[in-house]
Amino acid sequence: MILFIFIALASIATYFVPAGTYERIPGPSGRTTIDATSFQYVESTPVGPVDFMLAIPNGLMSAGQVVFFTFMIGGMFMVLRRTGIIEIGVDKLSRRFASRSLLMIPVLMTTFAVVATLIGTQELSLVYVPVILPLMIALRFDSVTAAAVALCATTAGFTTGVLNPINTGLGQQLSGLPLYSGFALRAVAFVIILCIGIFFVMRYARRIHDDPSLSLMADDANEAEKRSSYQHATDEGALVASSRQKLAALAAFGFFALLVYGVLAQGWFMMEMAGLFIIMGIVVGLIAGLKGDEICEGFNQGFRDVLVGAMIAGIARGVAVVLEDGQIMDTLVHGLGNLVGELPSLLSAIGMYFAQLGFNFVVPSGSGQALVTMPIMAPLADLIGVTRQTAVLAYQLGDGIGNILYPTSGYFMATLALAGVPWQKWVKFFFPLFCTWVLTSLCFLMFAQATQWVG
Repeated sequence: MILFIFIALASIATYFVPAGTYERIPGPSGRTTIDATSFQYVESTPVGPVDFMLAIPNGLMSAGQVVFFTFMIGGMFMVLRRTGIIEIGVDKLSRRFASRSLLMIPVLMTTFAVVATLIGTQELSLVYVPVILPLMIALRFDSVTAAAVALCATTAGFTTGVLNPINTGLGQQLSGLPLYSGFALRAVAFVIILCIGIFFVMRYARRIHDDPSLSLMADDANEAEKRSSYQHATDEGALVASSRQKLAALAAFGFFALLVYGVLAQGWFMMEMAGLFIIMGIVVGLIAGLKGDEICEGFNQGFRDVLVGAMIAGIARGVAVVLEDGQIMDTLVHGLGNLVGELPSLLSAIGMYFAQLGFNFVVPSGSGQALVTMPIMAPLADLIGVTRQTAVLAYQLGDGIGNILYPTSGYFMATLALAGVPWQKWVKFFFPLFCTWVLTSLCFLMFAQATQWVG
């Protein structure tokens, strides 16, 4: 309902906001970007009843990769659960870390954050959550903790982008800066923002570990079922893997190693990973002794479990579809650029940050936001006394943090659905951390502005 209201508001806005457009030109690595000097107002094309009716179907088609990826990962993990290897792995880890369960949080978050700051894939949260969710439940935490470990860690890494090609690399290319320059300040930002995230997650996890009634999911029936499934199992005798389950577990590790290689070395993204997950579910299932119809039913059940999340990911895209159809997306970018240009010099970097943070609501894609905003913000920075390096940092910090707050972010909403955490409850957990991260970002930008940081 929340997303439907946003789509309706965006449709209404097309009747009042003037239509405008920038010319599209070739950009770095074959991408299409905009000509910052080409903005012009055009004839208004407000979204009519038929276009409004088609916004959600078109959003689902536009977000097809996220939707399909969500289905495949849900199906694959359900097959793995049917083999029993996930339960066995959770049982062993939960027993090993039973007396120091909180240590799992900084270890996992640091690992996920380092991966994200190097390769820039926040979407890997969709992979992490199904893996760590049973473990977090077995260690007497909850689903919010599992979602937070994945989402906050990947966001801390992606946002600071020490060597991230998706935001840092592309933003610097569009701004005419040396690739990955400014490494030192971004590395400091990475450490501080990650440590803040770890502190918030560990504080919440410790509280609910000591008193489960304080969990944001305490009154959730599905959460109670998860606790019954994973926590009670560890109260009994240790699970023992059969020979076929051991071979299946080795095969699963092999597939995950192939996944890491594909992402790091071959540039794999959602479609390649989804294809790998199909093969992985079938092969691991057969090795573990599942029959063909059992594997199919596992995929079907997994599809059903993530159906809501997959649909939400597509519906979230409907907001941007409406703004693009009504030709007011470029007008919003043009207006934000003019607004920043009118601010006093000392506030210009902060203005850029809030402009990027606001625009992130309608374009939650890091590369998409860079291609639309940086051709405007980079030359604007020269005029208002902000270094281009600072303008890129403002884009990075403004783009990343909002990705796990705004319901228009498809991968984020799908990740919450995989974890079984309602958006409203996530906001209750995350908003204090969001505000702290915003204040931290402002401190870095004020430092960069005061020192005229050039990297």
